Amino acid sequence: MNKFGLIGYPLGHSLSAVIHKAGFESLGINATYDILETPPEDLVDRVKFLKRENYTGFNVTIPLKLPISLFVQEVDKYADIAGAVNTVKINSDKTFSAFNTDATGFKKAIPSDINLAGKKAAILGTGGASRAAVLGLSDLGISEIGVYTRNIPNAMDYMAYMRRKFPQITFTSYQIDAVRDLSKYDILVNTTPIGMQGVSADMTPVEENVLKTLPDWAVVYDVIYNPKKTILLKNAEKLGYRTINGLDMLVYQAIAAQEIWFGRTPNFNAMKIAALENL
Repeated sequence: MNKFGLIGYPLGHSLSAVIHKAGFESLGINATYDILETPPEDLVDRVKFLKRENYTGFNVTIPLKLPISLFVQEVDKYADIAGAVNTVKINSDKTFSAFNTDATGFKKAIPSDINLAGKKAAILGTGGASRAAVLGLSDLGISEIGVYTRNIPNAMDYMAYMRRKFPQITFTSYQIDAVRDLSKYDILVNTTPIGMQGVSADMTPVEENVLKTLPDWAVVYDVIYNPKKTILLKNAEKLGYRTINGLDMLVYQAIAAQEIWFGRTPNFNAMKIAALENL
């Protein structure tokens, strides 16, 4: 029996178990997936537990995506650049191999007919999801990224790091409260929690009058998956823009995790239906 789980804190809202179980079933693999609430101060004990109880692998969510890296022996390029780990494979010698599948999930959720090569993106936020978005957009050939943040001084390290890692992309930072004109962007990505269920579901990071400064062909992508349609996406649809929500990203990053664990690709539709049924 393969044993997997999710560590992080708090985990009350997580869809990971239902998504992964649907993936296991689609592959005909006998496996369990446990939700393992782990406050940061319990991480050392949790790592020991995962090894002792013979887990095959696990996923990592906030606030442990960075601290878990202290316990891993190798990281893939995405985890290295993102500075965050969300998937771990436990090897037969009990060493940990760490990966970040968020960038893959972000990228795969963008329909293949949307060509972003040489285009310009606006990203709202500078957290872990923002880094995953930059990674994904870089793979798709984006040429310029405007980063909108509440705290410009705090974002200076982020900007310096991104410029160093992605010299082919022009980065500019802006105060998010000062966003007035988005007319030069081909895609707008929200990586902030504004609009999330239970946090600020009645709010939007960009007001409608600013949103409509995007060009007609622009895409609006919100990495939030609960609710399925944030106010940002509802407004974008009303204005005629193409939209992408965070649910496909969530499913694709889970698929990428199972590809790491099993070397096989589970069924996207089965996993997405499981997620929708539990939203």
